[in-house]
Amino acid sequence: MGTRVLRRIGVCGLGLLLAAVAVAESSWPQFRGHGARGHADGPPPPLTWDVESGENIRWSVPIPGLGHASPIVAGSKIFIATAIGKGAAELKTGLYGSPKPVDDEGEQQWVLLALDRATGQIAWGKTAVTASPASKRHPKSSHANSTPVTDGERVCVFYGTPGLFCYRVADGVQLWSKEFGLLSAGSYNLRAAEWGFGNSLSLHDGVLLVQADTQELGFIAAFDVTDGRQLWRRERDDVSTWSTPTVHVGAERSQVIVNGFRHIGGYDLRTGDPLWKLRGGGDVPVPTPFVADDLIFITNSHGLVSPTYAIELDAEGEIVPDYNALGRGEAPPKGIRWAKTKGGGYMVTPIVVDGRLYVLRNNGIFTVYDTRSGTELHQGRLSGSHAFTASPVAVGKRVYFTAESGEVFVVEAGETLEILARNPLGIQTLSTPAIADGTIYFRTRDSLIAVGETASETAASEMVTTEAVATSID
Repeated sequence: MGTRVLRRIGVCGLGLLLAAVAVAESSWPQFRGHGARGHADGPPPPLTWDVESGENIRWSVPIPGLGHASPIVAGSKIFIATAIGKGAAELKTGLYGSPKPVDDEGEQQWVLLALDRATGQIAWGKTAVTASPASKRHPKSSHANSTPVTDGERVCVFYGTPGLFCYRVADGVQLWSKEFGLLSAGSYNLRAAEWGFGNSLSLHDGVLLVQADTQELGFIAAFDVTDGRQLWRRERDDVSTWSTPTVHVGAERSQVIVNGFRHIGGYDLRTGDPLWKLRGGGDVPVPTPFVADDLIFITNSHGLVSPTYAIELDAEGEIVPDYNALGRGEAPPKGIRWAKTKGGGYMVTPIVVDGRLYVLRNNGIFTVYDTRSGTELHQGRLSGSHAFTASPVAVGKRVYFTAESGEVFVVEAGETLEILARNPLGIQTLSTPAIADGTIYFRTRDSLIAVGETASETAASEMVTTEAVATSID
């Protein structure tokens, strides 16, 4: 093969590589971005901003209804799901333990919105279902908690009982939909305690993953994203979870990793066959598994044990931890690199930066571990007066932690967490933000805010009104 041809191939390969890098930088396709790791490439968003003055606010757009689904980004669009009721929806944040659900709220309209990333203008809005909810929600929850997922051509959203819907990114044309019956999430030992459905979607190479751990029916299933055809399904006997499945593709196998109480584990991506299984931990599994430094990190809380696990990628079979032994510092069973029995995350998915795992509890206490050894490096408190539900996201060593109050802590990740800035959004915020191309997108109780270094001359909030959004919804 001639040198000229080799050079041409090299240039083409470099072009494809650069294109792939550009796509990665400009997209945030699911909950916590690529691989649920919470990291974005490219330049970091601003260190400081001010919503009232408009400093570093590219645009702010009202979002009707109530929803905790995180924004996702693909190409020139950003997507967000919401549930619109007849009146103002109750939302009670903070640290409290009441399991009482919200009383009957009447008819809801489940909507997916597509916005233009540059301006915040509504590109399209699609109503999936209009009906009274089949189950109730917790006052800290919503009827639209599950984050959508996209491959750039299609965007899919899961509302629980109302169903799973897939749309064309370009114009919002519905491609297919599916229903699964009643999917009521809540406490396994107090049936009247209903929380609202919260499992988000995951997508890899055309395979759409649905985890639905609920009070009456539990399963994990894979579908062909092009037509909704079921590829495989496995029943799950577990408590209600709010976790999102994560796909990891390795040299030896590709697996779907899930959190749980009775069944933390991995399934073969192609067949759905169980690869490994771990029982035990907190009985309200919320944080999403993710892979970093060639280890699977899983945490959960609530109950007698609040563990954090570092699990080997080649784990196999039934893994049975002895929590008393682990608490005494004894070695974990085969398949687990290291484990801690206390201090696990309740609502917040941890993040890894430069070989350190940062686990944040919902009361603001955080613990830093060495990812390879599990050695505890530091423990502190991010804030003593804030509760946390949203998960952290990062660019480089700069990490953004969002409190339920709307206070955003920008920190420098090291052996400790050095707070660089605190920026209030001015309203309750429980959704995990998205980052792409140096802009961070916050979904608050009533709006979507784009924070970037260059503020537009005319804020989108002056152009896009609640009425304008409503008229854009089909």
